[in-house]
Amino acid sequence: MLRPAIHTPHIKLLVRIALRTGDNLVEKSRRFVRALPLRMEMAIFWWLILFGAAAAIRIASSLSPIENLRDFADIFLPYALAALAPVLGYRIALAAFPVNTVAPQPGLRLALWGRWRSLGPLDSRAHPAFGPFGFMASLLVGMLLNIPVRSFEFLAAVPAMNSHAPEWGTTIFHMMAFDVIAMNFLYAVCFVMALRSIPLFPRMLLFAWGMDLFFQFAVARSVAATPNLPDQVAVALQQLLDGNITKVLISAAIWLPYLLLSERVNVTYRARVAA
Repeated sequence: MLRPAIHTPHIKLLVRIALRTGDNLVEKSRRFVRALPLRMEMAIFWWLILFGAAAAIRIASSLSPIENLRDFADIFLPYALAALAPVLGYRIALAAFPVNTVAPQPGLRLALWGRWRSLGPLDSRAHPAFGPFGFMASLLVGMLLNIPVRSFEFLAAVPAMNSHAPEWGTTIFHMMAFDVIAMNFLYAVCFVMALRSIPLFPRMLLFAWGMDLFFQFAVARSVAATPNLPDQVAVALQQLLDGNITKVLISAAIWLPYLLLSERVNVTYRARVAA
């Protein structure tokens, strides 16, 4: 039986090209991540402008009459809090986790898969794999993008309603607004914790995913308990909630293995390397 010849020089060349390409991508991710704090102020400005304009359009096209200041506040406050929640989460997390914070490792390990050797705080920071770079940069971007995506989905799918609307309408509006407010805040905090290499980041992201799922079921249960809910509204809401649940589960399925097994994640957030 004849076997194809293996051209070792060609394989070595391909390996060198792959390694060089990987190094270039990591270096580009380093520059991108290091520039993020400088770009965030401009991003916050445009976020407030764009969300404020979209919310103003929603308020102007409200299905409920606005007869006084209270009617206006019933609609305006949820939108205002949804806009400010990620900004507050970002600012609070920045203050809580200053640059180069050397935070202690948790006393109880939850990521037990694999065999690991602990590193000291300074040793882990000196390791080449330390920092939210490489593939981790994609997770940083994903957490940031989740904020406008969820927010504008809420604006597009849920009409503005105040106390003049039926009970099921105000329940949907306020519950979905609370969901967006809470998750915008949590994902902004997760972003800063990942950026600042805080050891509790993986647990915080897991908590955010869990809260995201909990809110979807809480909305469904609260709305289902309201009287006279139209069938077409129930179907549309169910589709929206199912979509949110699916996105959370897909994110967890993609990122959990990486968060558990990646050398970069374990060096950066758990101060350990494979034994």
